[in-house]
Amino acid sequence: MTTLAEWLARCPLIAILRGLRPEEAVPVGEALVEAGITILEVPLNSPDPVESIRHLAARFGDSALVGAGTVMTEAQVAEVAAAGGRLLVTPHADAGLVRAAKARGMLAAPGFFTPTEACALQAAGADALKLFPAEAASPAVLKALLAVLPKGTPILPVGGMAAETIAPWRQAGAAGFGIGSALYKPGDGPDLVGSRARALRRALGFG
Repeated sequence: MTTLAEWLARCPLIAILRGLRPEEAVPVGEALVEAGITILEVPLNSPDPVESIRHLAARFGDSALVGAGTVMTEAQVAEVAAAGGRLLVTPHADAGLVRAAKARGMLAAPGFFTPTEACALQAAGADALKLFPAEAASPAVLKALLAVLPKGTPILPVGGMAAETIAPWRQAGAAGFGIGSALYKPGDGPDLVGSRARALRRALGFG
C-alpha cells in the first residue's frame, strides 16, 4: 500500500504509542498488528522515540505503516525518515513540515483546527488532516468542515477517541481516528493492548 487512504481502508485506526520504550516497541507492535491495527505512531516526546521507530520499521517493513507524531522541526522529519519512518503526524498546522515529509517520500497527516489551516495544509500536499484537539470540536464541526473542503478529504479526529465515543464521529464522515490512551498507556503489556485493539475494531464493525 502506498497511500494513506489505502491504509485507512484496511483499518481506520492509528495507534498513538505515547510513552513507548524501545524495548517494548516490537511486542506491543506485534499485538496491535495481530489485532488488525497496522498504522503505528510513536510521538517524539516518548523515551528514545526514534529507536522505537527503527525497531518497528525493521520488524514490520511493508506490513505496517510506522511513523512519528508530535513532530515539530524539519530536523526531526529527517531523523524519522532515516530510521525508516514513513508517516509524519504533527499537533499543529505547519505546511513546511508537510513539504519536508513529502520530499522524503513520507505520508503526512498534520494537525489543524480551522478551514484556513486545512486548506493551507492540503496545498502543501497533506495526505490527511488531523482534527486536534477533537475534544474542543464535535461531530457537527467535522460535518461542516467536510462540506466546504474538497470532496474526499480524509479527516482524522484525535483527542478523546475511544470505543464508546467514535460512532458519532464516524457517522459524521471521519476517515479514521488517532487512538492514544484508550489503546496504550506507558507500561501496558501486549496482551492488554491487543484486547483494547480488538474492542476498538469491533466498535467500528471490523470484527
